[in-house]
Amino acid sequence: MDADQRVVSFTDPADPRLGDYTGLREATLRRRGSAFIAEGELVVRRAADAGYVPRSFLLASRWVDALRDVWSRFDVPVYVADGSVVESLTGFHVHRGALAAYEREERDDVASLLARCRRLVVVEDLVDHANLGAIARSTLALGWDGLLLSSRSADPLYRRAVKSSMGVVLSLPWARATDDGTVPETLRSAGYEVVALALRADAVPLDEVAARHAGQDTRLALLLGTEGQGLSEAWLRGADTVATIPMAAGVDSLNVAAAAAVACYVLRR
Repeated sequence: MDADQRVVSFTDPADPRLGDYTGLREATLRRRGSAFIAEGELVVRRAADAGYVPRSFLLASRWVDALRDVWSRFDVPVYVADGSVVESLTGFHVHRGALAAYEREERDDVASLLARCRRLVVVEDLVDHANLGAIARSTLALGWDGLLLSSRSADPLYRRAVKSSMGVVLSLPWARATDDGTVPETLRSAGYEVVALALRADAVPLDEVAARHAGQDTRLALLLGTEGQGLSEAWLRGADTVATIPMAAGVDSLNVAAAAAVACYVLRR
C-alpha cells in the first residue's frame, strides 16, 4: 500500500482500531502485555532506531510529515486526530502530539545480560516508573552497560518509564530476575564486585570505593533498593561492600534516581 494511503484521519475516540491507545493511564497499561507506548517525537524515533516493531502511529496532523521518515519505513497504519480527540482516547493530555504502539520485546535474560555487561545497575523492588526511567537514563548516559531488575520491580517498557528515560531504556540492555534471593550470589559467581548503596553506620563512603577501582576495569554491580525501605537484608548480606553517599546539612538521603546518578558517576570507568 502507498505510504499516504496508510494515513487515516479519525474523530471518534471509540474507534476499535485505536485499542492500543485507549486509556493509557498506568493502571490500564499494567493489564496489557503485548505492546508498549512511545510518547513524543524523540522517543518514537528512538524506539524505531532500537529495532522495535511498530503496530501503528497516532499523530497530530503536524507530525505526519515531521515523522514521515520513521513511519514510512513500516507497513502499519498512521492514525491522525486533533488533540481533544486524542486526549479523550488516551485519558491524558499528549502535549507532544506523537504516539506510537510498538511490539513488546524482552531481549535479554539474566545469563545473557551478565555475559555482555561489565558494569551493571541492579534494582530491588523499585516500583515507581519515573524513577526507573531516570535510573535507566543515568545508567546509559554515565557509561554503564546494563540494568538488572528484581522480579517485583517496575516494567522498563511502561509509558512513564520509557518517557522519563527519554527513550534510552529502549537501547539499554536489561533483564528481569526470576529468583530474587540468588541475585547477589549470581553476580559474585559471574565475577562482579557487588556494591550495595545503603544508609548504614558501617557503610564506606562512595568515593573510597571509587578510589579502590581507579584505573581498573573491574566487573562492578551496583545494588539499589526500593524507594521506601531500601535494600533487603538478604541483598545487603550478599554484597561485597556497602557504600553510602555522604550527606550534609541534616539531609539523610537522596531520591533513589538521584542517588543512582551520583553513584554511576562516581563509580564510572
